[in-house]
Amino acid sequence: MTQLRNVSLIGAPTDIGAGARGASMGPEAMRVAGLAEALRARGVDVVDRGNLSGPANPWLPPVEGYRHLSEVVAWNQAVHEAVYAELKTGRMPMLLGGDHCLGLGSISAVARHCRDTGKKLRVLWLDAHADFNTSVLTPSGNIHGMPVACLCGFGPQELIEIGGQVPAIQAKWVRQIGIRSVDEGERRFVHEQDLEVFDMRFIDEMGMRHTMELALATLDDHTHLHVSFDVDFLDPVMAPGVGTTVPGGPTYREAHLCMEMIADTGRMASMDLMELNPALDEKNRTALVALDLIESLFGKSTLMRK
Repeated sequence: MTQLRNVSLIGAPTDIGAGARGASMGPEAMRVAGLAEALRARGVDVVDRGNLSGPANPWLPPVEGYRHLSEVVAWNQAVHEAVYAELKTGRMPMLLGGDHCLGLGSISAVARHCRDTGKKLRVLWLDAHADFNTSVLTPSGNIHGMPVACLCGFGPQELIEIGGQVPAIQAKWVRQIGIRSVDEGERRFVHEQDLEVFDMRFIDEMGMRHTMELALATLDDHTHLHVSFDVDFLDPVMAPGVGTTVPGGPTYREAHLCMEMIADTGRMASMDLMELNPALDEKNRTALVALDLIESLFGKSTLMRK
């Protein structure tokens, strides 16, 4: 199967679900890093749809376990509609965040498209965090720690219904990779729901190659592969520009191998790039690392292979 070679960039400039300001500048940082130009150089047809708009961040404390719930709903609704519209035209949406709460709008749109087309969905969630909190479990109320739980039907009605079906996805469709920071109650909940998690200990013990072979197993011609890439997946030594850095992430080479093996499947049909925070970065260094990895997702390899 040949990977889609047409990409629509969709900017979602908000940090509405995060605990630190600045992820709203992420889409522009990727444009400054030369994302569209780099993909075109790889033979990809790129259209930049510009930025979505939504409510400003009021920076208020949580109400009943959720911060900025109505604003988060509005942004996710906008993301859902934009991503769904691109998929309907046969293009690959690449959502430029913004914080990771927006993964809810994006993946619910992909799930809706898969229902329309009879495709199976596989979600790769590349992240330091499981993002499987609820209003009861969350220590912060920040909704960027909840999108996977919401997608699986655990969350406020306004959010879990965005995709038109509750739950939008099944936990068994998700493979989480690089996880190394999970809240205590969240950890129990992840186990109860049977979420498949390849944490950093698994990667340390088994290697990134074996991890990715398992995460990508059973993909076929009827599978839509969605990659949700939180920049804090990477070790902060090489990617300091995120609000929630956690030491001990994948190395530069492990991250590239992960992306190259996804590219080898030829099945990636949508993606998110989330949580890039230029306010915490050093000379746009994290954006450039993210760009490097996205190029690997589109077939750039360090080795010449037949």
